[in-house]
Amino acid sequence: MMIYRNIFLLICCVSYLNIKAQLPKVIDTTQNWQLTWSDEFDYPNKELDNNWESKNGPSPHILSSRWRENAVVKDNQLFLINKKETRAGQHWTSGSIWTHKRFKYGYFECRYMYAAAAATNNSFWLMSKDGNPTEGKKFEIDINEGHFPNEVNTNIHQWSDFTINEKGKKTHYSYHKSFPFGTKPGYSIQLEIPVSTSKIRLISNSKSRVNIGEFRVYGVNQGKYPDVMSTSADSDMLSLKNLAAQKDVNITTSGSFKNKNTKLNLVDGRMNSLYTTQDTGEKWIEFEWSQNIMVGCVQFLNGWRDKKGNWHNLITDYKLQYFKNGNWVDISVLDVTKDYNFGQEFHTYGLLWNEKELVFYFDGKEIRREKNEFCYSPSPIWLSLAIINWSGQVSDAIDGTSMKVDYVRYYQKFDND
Repeated sequence: MMIYRNIFLLICCVSYLNIKAQLPKVIDTTQNWQLTWSDEFDYPNKELDNNWESKNGPSPHILSSRWRENAVVKDNQLFLINKKETRAGQHWTSGSIWTHKRFKYGYFECRYMYAAAAATNNSFWLMSKDGNPTEGKKFEIDINEGHFPNEVNTNIHQWSDFTINEKGKKTHYSYHKSFPFGTKPGYSIQLEIPVSTSKIRLISNSKSRVNIGEFRVYGVNQGKYPDVMSTSADSDMLSLKNLAAQKDVNITTSGSFKNKNTKLNLVDGRMNSLYTTQDTGEKWIEFEWSQNIMVGCVQFLNGWRDKKGNWHNLITDYKLQYFKNGNWVDISVLDVTKDYNFGQEFHTYGLLWNEKELVFYFDGKEIRREKNEFCYSPSPIWLSLAIINWSGQVSDAIDGTSMKVDYVRYYQKFDND
């Protein structure tokens, strides 16, 4: 009996360790950490300058110049404000500030809310301007370059050494990872009750253009369908045919980016080709068959993937529908802003920085861990709002929006012993 009991205990122990290894790693600042610097923005606006410096001038790499007037402290918060105004040759203004004090190693955390508009860049970051050769190279750590409504972006840059890429342009080491909460690049929607229809459509009210990749419609196959992200989905299951790619299908759309006719990319069997909608208005794709088909599963890809495998511009709202008795009926509906709207919710963004590692956190839970290879110099803390054209359509909806900062905190590790 003792042998069986020990075996049972060993199995329980291994199972516990496996479960524990799968749990997200959490930062606990109440254990072995001391808060050594913070700004709670609980003072009059004019006192912001006691802790922070401000950008005052144009920013050629983005669409907005940035000024002290766009950084305002009120109601125990910092507001970095977007304005539609022409100043220093640019048609928008925003705010960017950085601390007088420089920091090295520890845990950095900021609680803030995004500016609630597409094409805004809501940033909490570190950047060593000096790059003292005895300490390390010039670097930048973007703890979060947040894009409305739901995207967290982390970056590590090394600014001291440059190389020439295949296009003959200067480039530097840059390692980017993106975390779009509540969205994904591929959707596979299996119908509990198959439907008979001659039309299927996908519609979206996205404020910016939408990229749709492979679109697949399958018949009934007892719940067995290709992996939506498979590069060979069309041949993975020879018994299944993509009904959306049949010759008798008529494909219509709401429009296309720069009037380029890319709708056939929807069914060409290639993962890296996309149909891109027009910029404004409702976006939709419709498939119509010459006679009714039986539908058991619909799959589609969306967004675009960079060379490092990060997905961008993932769709945040859609309705997948079929046509029945003269009406469109919902199959599947997504609205990310109901559950992941970082323009209406405060979240915390954190970085654990030491000589060996860089660990990124979202709401206290680890989302990324990298070896520290060159970030060894002291750095100010930066808070910046910018208007950019690579995270959505620039529109008048940006005017008056703001990145709202609740606090910034810096902790140092101490040993209880």
